[in-house]
Amino acid sequence: MGIKNGKAILIGAVTGFANGLFGSGGGTIVVPCMERFLNVEEHKAHATAIAIILPLSLLSIAFYVWKTDVLWSVALWASLGGVVGGFIGAKLLSKVSGVWLHRIFGLFMIAAAVRMIL
Repeated sequence: MGIKNGKAILIGAVTGFANGLFGSGGGTIVVPCMERFLNVEEHKAHATAIAIILPLSLLSIAFYVWKTDVLWSVALWASLGGVVGGFIGAKLLSKVSGVWLHRIFGLFMIAAAVRMIL
């Protein structure tokens, strides 16, 4: 196993831990880690994050269904909105420069941090 594979496994473990503990947030960890530690270009990091978050989310939902109550009506309607938003976002990803993608993602992370503090 190479160093890059070891780093990817560690990044995945931290991302999975955050996703399982908080129910979300994996993308805010995995994207910057792929860019910084694996030298993945911004667009590829964001696209790859989607592929990483899906299995994490499926595993987390399986565990949460077993351990807690899930608001299925909310989850289904929010998922529908998420599918529409994900489609639009994926289409726009190729049209946004790497610099602007980095800035927009940073603003979302700052907004999330401020919301969590307040």
